[in-house]
Amino acid sequence: MPSQSSAPIDRAGIARVYDAITPYIRHTPVIAVQPGDFGLAGAPVCLKLELLQHAGSFKARGAFANLLGRAVPEAGVVAASGGNHGAAVAYAAMKLGIPARIYVPSIAAPMKIARIRGYGADLVVGGERYADALAASETWQAQSGALPVHAYDQAETLLGQGSVGLELEEQAPELDTLLVAVGGGGLIGGIAAWYAGRVKVVAVEPETAPTLYMALQAGRPVDAPAGGIAADSLAPRQVGGLMFPIAQKYVAASVLVGDQAIRAAQLALWNKLRLVAEPGGAAAFAALLSGAYRPAANERVGVLVCGGNPTDTDFVR
Repeated sequence: MPSQSSAPIDRAGIARVYDAITPYIRHTPVIAVQPGDFGLAGAPVCLKLELLQHAGSFKARGAFANLLGRAVPEAGVVAASGGNHGAAVAYAAMKLGIPARIYVPSIAAPMKIARIRGYGADLVVGGERYADALAASETWQAQSGALPVHAYDQAETLLGQGSVGLELEEQAPELDTLLVAVGGGGLIGGIAAWYAGRVKVVAVEPETAPTLYMALQAGRPVDAPAGGIAADSLAPRQVGGLMFPIAQKYVAASVLVGDQAIRAAQLALWNKLRLVAEPGGAAAFAALLSGAYRPAANERVGVLVCGGNPTDTDFVR
């Protein structure tokens, strides 16, 4: 279960956490790409390359925020993950000399499993989806007393992920709109809390895992389907309770993309930029390429390329 931390998820909190984690994370770059290179019209698009972060995704930010900002017992930490969060927690634990036990479902990508093992964590693979890994991790936490590090429904996690927004605003202050892929919502929740309505934040999800989309329609987090090629990173059972009121207030729109569009975005990022993005990492760009999100004339759009641990790399051949 997530901790009942009272840390406010706001600009001041994100700035404080960013100061703490800065020595341990990469200040990832942004690049401007010409829409014509991808068959699009309009203004140049700003890509924030968080796939270049330690452990291959933005998740390292939230992992360090937890391990540096909370009291860690002798038993260490425990986390459940589709893969990226587990790799990030394992990486942070390795760097800080903390024991870590990571639970992942059987759908986790081999590359992500290899990363977790390579960082020295105790890895347990079992169950078919993230919810199964989470249940197993909660049982272990109750037995061991280890500190649970939730992938998205933990204040420190959102504060750490929100530092992407802080960093991006310094790099690209001109943005009107930012497209962000959504799984459990820790990333978009933190980013939306940082921008607080000053930039239009648009959620992008797979059609096969419309978790936030369904929650916004229902007015509360609800169970959603969990399938498709991005299932190891964008398919929790529900969005987090901590992020949901932030999304209701500050997420301007929610759009869905199909698996074919996600694969096409992966291929385009490779062919034009030589970026190897995983399906979840390419989902936000897929919304732009497929027309699921259509910018207005001269709208300055940013896209977060958030993960680079693909299930396979067939698209680069």
